[in-house]
Amino acid sequence: MRTLSLNGVQLLDLIDSNNAFIAALASPDVGCITWTQREHIIELVHSRDRNDKLLEFLTRRSVADFQKFINVLAREQAHLVPLLVTDGGKIVDKILNAIISSI
Repeated sequence: MRTLSLNGVQLLDLIDSNNAFIAALASPDVGCITWTQREHIIELVHSRDRNDKLLEFLTRRSVADFQKFINVLAREQAHLVPLLVTDGGKIVDKILNAIISSI
């Protein structure tokens, strides 16, 4: 959680939450957010607001869903992945603990 908290502000400004990226996250083959969550996100006009809502939704999803998000991010916006992963690509334990505790 600490890493997400420390880097969350950066992520709010850096993630390119265009409709294609958000649709990829909600697609049947990825499914790390629901279609309803996708609709809530794309209704927001400002990128920072979209990213804030996306990160809020992701913290309420499973660890597997968060890993799916990381995979899509690696494909679409690879330069942001280092803000979320360490130790050879393993998600930081504190992020995992935060997600697990929110379930």
